[in-house]
Amino acid sequence: AMEKSYVSMFLLLIAIPCTLAKDVGKKETKETTVKPKLPQTLSRGWGDQLIWTQTYEEALYRSKNSNKPVMIIHHLDDCPHSQALKKVFAEHKDIQKLAEKFILLNLVYETTDKNLSPDGQYVPRILFIDPSLTVRADITGRYSNRLYAYEPTDISLLYANMQKALKLLKTEL
Repeated sequence: AMEKSYVSMFLLLIAIPCTLAKDVGKKETKETTVKPKLPQTLSRGWGDQLIWTQTYEEALYRSKNSNKPVMIIHHLDDCPHSQALKKVFAEHKDIQKLAEKFILLNLVYETTDKNLSPDGQYVPRILFIDPSLTVRADITGRYSNRLYAYEPTDISLLYANMQKALKLLKTEL
C-alpha cells in the first residue's frame, strides 16, 4: 500500500502548475523600483513577430470580425512552468507559423469570464474560442486534473490542438 501512494503522489506532482499568488501586486512595485523594466511588448515573449491583442474583449471582437479562432494563453512571469512552456512555444517554428491563423492573446491576469476557467484558475493554461464566441472546452491537454495545462514536452499535442481548433472551424461554419 505504501508503494502505491508514492506513485500517485508523483503523478500529481507532474501536472501541478503555478497557482495565482495573491500578493502579486505588492511584489511588482518592489521589482520595478530595483531595475527599470524593458518596454513590454504584447507578446511577452510568446512570439515577438506575431500580432497579439491587448484584451480579452478585443480578441473576441477581432475573432468575430475576421472569422479566426482565439487562442488564449494564461501564464505568469514568476511561474517556472509558464516560462518553460513559453520558451518551447516561441522556438517552435511550426507553432509560430500556425499561430498566425489565430487571434492571439496572452494574459498574466484572470478575466471575469468564468468560461475561461472551466476547471479552475491555474497557469499555464491554453484555451481556444471559436468565432461564434464559444469556448472550446473540448480541446484539452493530457492531464485529467488540469485539462488545459501543457508541459514543454506536450508541445506537439498543443500543435495538434491548434490544428484541431482550425479544422473545427471549417467543418462547423
